[in-house]
Amino acid sequence: MSRLFGSVRSRATLGATLVVAVALVAAGTALLLSLRANLTGEAGTRAERSAQAVASELAARTPLDKLSGLDAEDTPVQIVDEDGVLLAASEDLERISGTGASEVTPEPARSDDDDRDDDRDDRDDDSLDPGEIAPGASYTNGTATIDGDTEDYRFAAVEVETPDRGRLTVHAGAPLAAEHSAVGTALTAMLIGFPLLLGVVAAVTWLVTGRALRPVEGIRREMAAITASEDLRRRVPEPATHDEIARLARTTNATLAALETSVERQRAFVADASHELRSPIASLRTQLEVAAAHPELLDLEGAVEDTVRLQNLAADLLLLARLDAGERPAGTRVELAALAREAAEGRQGVTVEAERAETAGSRGQLARVLANLLDNAERHARERITVTVRREGGEAVVGVADDGEGVAEADRERIFERFVRLDAARSRDDGGAGLGLAIARDVAVRHGGTLTAGAAPAGGALFELRLPLAGADRGTPRI
Repeated sequence: MSRLFGSVRSRATLGATLVVAVALVAAGTALLLSLRANLTGEAGTRAERSAQAVASELAARTPLDKLSGLDAEDTPVQIVDEDGVLLAASEDLERISGTGASEVTPEPARSDDDDRDDDRDDRDDDSLDPGEIAPGASYTNGTATIDGDTEDYRFAAVEVETPDRGRLTVHAGAPLAAEHSAVGTALTAMLIGFPLLLGVVAAVTWLVTGRALRPVEGIRREMAAITASEDLRRRVPEPATHDEIARLARTTNATLAALETSVERQRAFVADASHELRSPIASLRTQLEVAAAHPELLDLEGAVEDTVRLQNLAADLLLLARLDAGERPAGTRVELAALAREAAEGRQGVTVEAERAETAGSRGQLARVLANLLDNAERHARERITVTVRREGGEAVVGVADDGEGVAEADRERIFERFVRLDAARSRDDGGAGLGLAIARDVAVRHGGTLTAGAAPAGGALFELRLPLAGADRGTPRI
């Protein structure tokens, strides 16, 4: 059973069929009840009209054996007095139930008129006047047998105050055969039509759902093929519609594109990292091999420099790995002016112009950004480096400017890529591994800020770090 309804198509078909079935049963039940009530009410109206007609004759002192209502073939009539004694009944009436008087043969009329007059004198003052018919009628359901045919009837009871016989009650019935026939016909039609309609609903839902989910199956097959082939250049088919499935396909392709970019970036990162690590390791190994063969030729200072370069490169790679893994910066307050003075301390030609500005984040990572920017400025400046900290709107802006040759406009984004060195910094000894600016931008982005390169007023390069001020509503940091 779980396998049978394990697909969205089958569950949607079952759900739609059940909903329609419940709606049809509810609507059919309401229809049958309404039809039965209307037909029963119509039969009651007919019975009341017959009873009113007989009551009118009784009010006009018509003798019981002259009442025209007793001759009707399909309308059983009973007339009873206040004591429930049957005074008259339809000629062909053989058996009756539901009127409160089951007798069908009238008793002989009483001749003691004085007793009737005494009974009338003892009635309540609110009784009907002689010749008056009580408004309204009471209704009951029962059966009657006329000429051997037994049927269900709707009976109406009407009271009339006769001048000579006192208060009489006229029971008249109307057959319910039409009501039974109509309800039975409607029920039969529903029992036949509802299953057919449910079958149509199930078939249409199955076909429509299958057609709607066909692109999803295509997306699933293509994703399975991409997973099996590990070819992230492939894309899933996008339907030419504008519905949720088309948006799913576009989102899936966007995810595949981002995943492809990420994988390519990781591959390039691993290749560049391997290439960068190979040089200091090879240099260090060569020096150690030479020192093993000729101890007097050991370049201890060069070996230490290569070891420090290797250590710094490993630290940079580890920090990049943590940033790529989504490491969140600490939410502590960092005073950027003090941080800028600490970063510039001990450096030659660095001037700090700072006003107080606080941001939230990791003090260690932000100090690393300033150190990387100052290291980059020192490699390119001629004489002077200026560090500024100012508040601008809801942001703290940290600028590092030098008086060097600057960065060409075409390279102002490329220098933030990993392992990128411009021509002026090709030397691995002087230019580093090309990770400093990449690390600085990644840290800035993960603190909810930006890092851009531009032109300094003195003609050199200007790097501007923009971070949200502590307490400013800039949303959550981008991780």
